Amino acid sequence: MKSILFVAGVFALLSWGCQSHSHDTKDGHAHNPDGSHPVAEAPGLEPLAYTLYTDKTELFVEFKPLVVGQESRFAAHFTALGDLFKAIGEGTITLTLTGNGVPQSITADKPEVPGIFRLRMSPERAGIYSLVFDIKTPAYTDKITIENVEVFPDEKTAIEKQAPEGGSSSDISYLKEQAWKVDFANAPARVLPFSEVVKTSGQILSAPGDEAVLTAQISGIVSFSGNNMVVGSPVALGAKMFSVKSNEVVQSNLGAAVRVAENDVSTAQKQFDRAAELVKDKIISEKDFLEAKLRLENAQTALNNMSVSKNFNQNRQSVTAPIAGFLKNVLVENGTFVQAGQPMATISKNKKLLLRADVSQRYFPKLASFTAANFKTTDGGQVFSTRNLNGRVVSTGKSAEAGSPFLPIHFEIDNMGNFVPGSVVEVFLQSGTKPALVIPTSALLEEQGIFYAYVQTEGESFQKRELKIGASDGMNVQVLSGIVEGERVVTKGAYQIKLSTASGTMPAHGHEH
Repeated sequence: MKSILFVAGVFALLSWGCQSHSHDTKDGHAHNPDGSHPVAEAPGLEPLAYTLYTDKTELFVEFKPLVVGQESRFAAHFTALGDLFKAIGEGTITLTLTGNGVPQSITADKPEVPGIFRLRMSPERAGIYSLVFDIKTPAYTDKITIENVEVFPDEKTAIEKQAPEGGSSSDISYLKEQAWKVDFANAPARVLPFSEVVKTSGQILSAPGDEAVLTAQISGIVSFSGNNMVVGSPVALGAKMFSVKSNEVVQSNLGAAVRVAENDVSTAQKQFDRAAELVKDKIISEKDFLEAKLRLENAQTALNNMSVSKNFNQNRQSVTAPIAGFLKNVLVENGTFVQAGQPMATISKNKKLLLRADVSQRYFPKLASFTAANFKTTDGGQVFSTRNLNGRVVSTGKSAEAGSPFLPIHFEIDNMGNFVPGSVVEVFLQSGTKPALVIPTSALLEEQGIFYAYVQTEGESFQKRELKIGASDGMNVQVLSGIVEGERVVTKGAYQIKLSTASGTMPAHGHEH
């Protein structure tokens, strides 16, 4: 009986030991059915990724290393560049493997989904090649080449030569499919001539000589000559604008003044003619003759000053437009009494404008060095440059106006139709230039006084970089540290990238390798 219990105990102990040593553990310590340890799986081919740009197109393509006789699948993402980066939705892509023997080509007639073209190719010979993407869309054609692409003789060689997986743990994934759905763009950091900048305020003004003021030449009752006396209405050259009617009740009657002047001329003319005859016979002196001649000239000058346009008589004035343009303002009411010399309306050509910048007096020694300016309206919209508007400095203030601590600088600019005279603007005055690393101001983000930008490290990878910045001219901002020349910063859509990192969710990628 004791021997039976002993055997049963040994059997139970062995059974417990076998159960506790599983052949399918999750900690990597497993056995083959025969009890031996399994051999670790050989590493496979890791996909390659390239991101290239032309002036028209961005290519982001993924594919596994090329091996002779093996089909390689390309997931090629094509983005049309512009103010916004958008997926190429129509067109054909031809991929050519060239450089060692007869070129191989394959064409995709349309994208699988907008922006993504699928291409498959089986290389025939090992060697170093170029991959050429020929792009044809309804809007444009382009070509992008990837140089020095190796085709390996076998997979083993490809695995041995493949580089370790790149990327950084700080990279943010933001897919092309996400970027194409929003307003997105990027631009490279560049070293450009950058001006010393003084930021100030200013105003858009009408340019002298670009406006004409219509005034009453006689006192009387004003009448509008047309129904289109609305501010902003177009005005043709010579168009009749007002009529001013004088009568006996009006004290300042121009007709009476003209008649007096005409009588003075007539009297002076008779006296001059008589003096001319008398001086011949030496009845009067040469001095008396010259005095008669002077009286006649003065009377004629007075009459000329009293003369009126042929468009109105002595009791009525017709006021016409001396220039073509638009009606800027109307200063009188229909049927009111106006005095001679009183302004009635202003017509503006609106072709030239003045940009006035108000500069602090501490910059007085530098006033002459400011040769250009960028400016934007208070709504924070588009930034304009005087260089692009045929701008030139027409005056610099030599003294401050009464009650103002500022010195004015005036630029004459073309009116492109975007500006309203009288509007307040933000001005960035520019002086001498020197090379500086700059990025568009739209790329700059700020958090608690710290500036940063999103840098595109790969086609779908981004990094949030803290930047140390210098001056800004309204279009570009100087970068002192944080990025290097050539790195591309997100200029539109950075906020969406920020939101994607906060959500912690990503859409299905759908790329095929």
